[in-house]
Amino acid sequence: MKKMSNIYESAANTLGIFNSPCLTKVELRVACKGISDRDALSKPDPCVILKMQSHGQWFEVDRTEVIRTCINPVYSKLFTVDFYFEEVQRLRFEVHDISSNHNGLKEADFLGGMECTLGQIVSQRKLSKSLLKHGNTAGKSSITVIAEELSGNDDYVELAFNARKLDDKDFFSKSDPFLEIFRMNDDATQQLVHRTE
Repeated sequence: MKKMSNIYESAANTLGIFNSPCLTKVELRVACKGISDRDALSKPDPCVILKMQSHGQWFEVDRTEVIRTCINPVYSKLFTVDFYFEEVQRLRFEVHDISSNHNGLKEADFLGGMECTLGQIVSQRKLSKSLLKHGNTAGKSSITVIAEELSGNDDYVELAFNARKLDDKDFFSKSDPFLEIFRMNDDATQQLVHRTE
């Protein structure tokens, strides 16, 4: 399987977006609310796929991680895209229920999608819309995309964490603890930066 960076480069070459001067790089963070599934007895395993339009066709650029049994997923995976000020860059965010048995889309359930332009997200910084499925709203489900311009600062910090004597929350098996790291936004809200596996 190709690395996601290679997939992005391949898609970018196909879309011809490397031929224009790049204005800036933008990070897109994605979260969904109220995702519904055909199977009322179980919760979906949602994944968001980002597609970009060129010459009337849609090409996959990247996808988030799959979050198991969740109707309100907040994804740690970022989409990094080039923003061209003078171009209309049409984006499509598709939410799919991808079971643990496969990562392909042929057998996955389409839960809803949202189309917009990159310019809309960048200008509003935070864009929330209802998910649509076959032209109709997909229940009360919605998607939120937050844009942030990259500063170009390549500094990094290395952190190490460990934990001991965590409470066992599962009765029949060992717990699978993970760590979530958040950052504080200017408006005092918290934003997920990273989730360990």
